[in-house]
Amino acid sequence: MTTRPSETAASTLPLFPFDNSYARLPAPFQLRQQPSAAKAPTMIRFNRDLAAELGLQADALDGPVGAAIFAGQELPPGAEPIAMAYAGHQFGQFVPQLGDGRAILLGEVVDRNGVRRDIQLKGGGPTPFSRRGDGRAALGPVLREYIVSEAMHALGIPSTRALAAVLTGDQVYRETVLPGAVFTRVAASHIRVGTFQFFAARGDVEGLQRLADYVIRRHYPAVAEAENPAAALLQAIIERQAALIARWMSVGFIHGVMNTDNMTVSGETIDFGPCAFLDAYDPAKVFSSIDHSGRYAYRNQPAVAQWNLARLAETFLPLLDPDIDKAVEIANDQVIGFAHLYQAQWLLRMRAKIGLQTSEDGDAALIESLLDAMHRGAADFTLTFRGLCDAAAGDDTRARAQFTDAALYDNWVGQWRERLAREPGEPQERQRAMRAVNPFLIPRNHRIEQAIAAGTAGDFSVFGRLVDALAHPFDQRAEDGDLATPPRDDERVLRTFCGT
Repeated sequence: MTTRPSETAASTLPLFPFDNSYARLPAPFQLRQQPSAAKAPTMIRFNRDLAAELGLQADALDGPVGAAIFAGQELPPGAEPIAMAYAGHQFGQFVPQLGDGRAILLGEVVDRNGVRRDIQLKGGGPTPFSRRGDGRAALGPVLREYIVSEAMHALGIPSTRALAAVLTGDQVYRETVLPGAVFTRVAASHIRVGTFQFFAARGDVEGLQRLADYVIRRHYPAVAEAENPAAALLQAIIERQAALIARWMSVGFIHGVMNTDNMTVSGETIDFGPCAFLDAYDPAKVFSSIDHSGRYAYRNQPAVAQWNLARLAETFLPLLDPDIDKAVEIANDQVIGFAHLYQAQWLLRMRAKIGLQTSEDGDAALIESLLDAMHRGAADFTLTFRGLCDAAAGDDTRARAQFTDAALYDNWVGQWRERLAREPGEPQERQRAMRAVNPFLIPRNHRIEQAIAAGTAGDFSVFGRLVDALAHPFDQRAEDGDLATPPRDDERVLRTFCGT
């Protein structure tokens, strides 16, 4: 039987210090939506560290009470569940109304650092935006998002976080019958480029202004004092996205579906559907089963981000200046500037990965020549850079072994050593610094699939071990060695799926 707060133990406990600002915005910003009841909620994993950071009662939530809440069966006091409205360009085609089709925002809390955070159920049932979908989530995508979002956080990449994963006891129907689950996601906010597009498509300038003012208050309060707050806000969002995409590229991450409704204005990575990490370096690599043209291939991500930001800038035009020509000039200048911002951020991270603290004009060419050699030599992205940490201290064995043709490495390494000779510091210091930015572990695609397969069969130990190991991606621990190895031919993951 479905139970509600007045009937449960949860109603007597102040489990969540909710303060729900987005729910106070009127329609069409959001629509009230109750989660659907789950048949038999069971906790798979609860993130106690994140719960403590959010000021939640971890002891009370890590069990049946939490499972019921995170499955949508019960609502904690103070929750004001809503589905958020947004639009978006999906593979370049504009859809004027999308919205949360299988996600329900329970509410917001202000964490122990004074940062406002959303708590959202993903897979909590249908909403008015479901577009004939069931609003449910299957277990596989829930486990994938938990693994990857927490791994991204541990890698130092701004990302939504995983608070809980629960089984619902229900079945969902995709290509086959699958166990149902719900993922509880924590975000700085769920406001997207597509949220601005929603209002712009309706010609609702008042709504655009209200949304911009809200984003300034929540994410960029410093820009409120700017001479042109809208222009300053657009610039701030562009700068965060440039830094974010550079971080993705530096670890070989492929988002897989960079639609404008999957780009947050806060600068966090969101929506880990068909995402994956590179094994052997291939700049044209695509994993997503729905990306038939390679639009969101690894090498295209910076250009796609700039394209998405151009769409955001279009929505800002009525806010930037009453003179449309002046507004277009401001928007164009800022969007064009993304390329320079991104290149600076990419160089900053890639220099650090090969042990460079100073900058020289030839550094970009040196890095590109390494990547070209890695591509031609089918070198593993993560293990090559991790091997260079040892090479910086004189041992080329691990880095060289990544190349199918060792001559490709040998032809490059001399140029690198000449460049390192002009760097300050001792080799051992350089090695330590490089190990701090070149992970030993990433969420390998085949390991994620193994965790999903085991979980679907009822064994969550593989999932748990992977999550625990990825919390320390820069530590080279012997017990995690198998998790660091590239896939065998029969383990390769060629396609990933979004799960809707």
